[in-house]
Amino acid sequence: MVDLTKRRWFRPSKQPLMNPTLPWLRDPAQFLDECDRCGACVKVCENHIITLGSGGFPTVDFTQGECSFCYQCVKACPKPLFYSQQHTPWQAEITLTSNCLALRNVECRGCSDNCEYQAITFQLGIGRVAQPQVHNERCVGCGACIAPCPTQALSLELQAGITKPSDPHTHTITITECQ
Repeated sequence: MVDLTKRRWFRPSKQPLMNPTLPWLRDPAQFLDECDRCGACVKVCENHIITLGSGGFPTVDFTQGECSFCYQCVKACPKPLFYSQQHTPWQAEITLTSNCLALRNVECRGCSDNCEYQAITFQLGIGRVAQPQVHNERCVGCGACIAPCPTQALSLELQAGITKPSDPHTHTITITECQ
């Protein structure tokens, strides 16, 4: 008899290998080719958010905390895979799902309480709890809003390969409600 539950082993992972990626990364494909998985970046991360992910490659885990953009991970890397600190670390897109307690009319402001840049605020309304409001121009992609969410309703998708100098207005956030 065939055990059909084992078929999932032959399916590719639904999670992309390099998401979230490391800040200031030039090219994820080049990173996969040249990173020797030494773990130097993991050791120097002051917030302990860089972990070894799929295949032993370093990745950012925002459930452990936020990125302070200290640049220590890049300095520790023996390979020339990163942009200088003057460039934007990454482009970020936050997605808020229907698991959000505020969208379900339950008072919660964990994400905005932890966002130093006030990229997520709450708008009061009559007959309902305050609803999340996103301010694209304020988000820096630090991930401070991810860990405090009790329902894991937030996700942060990061894209590497940014080629322009830092501009605080280049980050985008979108909110979508899943049905």
